[in-house]
Amino acid sequence: MQRHTFQIHTPFIKLDQFLKFTGLAETGGHAKEIVEQGIVRVNGEPCTMRGKKLYPGDQVQVEDYLLLVEGQQPGKDR
Repeated sequence: MQRHTFQIHTPFIKLDQFLKFTGLAETGGHAKEIVEQGIVRVNGEPCTMRGKKLYPGDQVQVEDYLLLVEGQQPGKDR
């Protein structure tokens, strides 16, 4: 399984936006298709909600990819 970490600079990111950000989806429509296929897992649970909010510490699995959401540490300057 390929493991990748992605840094976000906002408190959360929606699942469909995250799939585009990581490059697994080329467009919003493609992200929607991926999620609707039922091949996405968030923190080990199947997820078919493309608007699901992801927070630092969450894990997204799509087939052989494990994507880790990392965020800015509280109290650090931007």
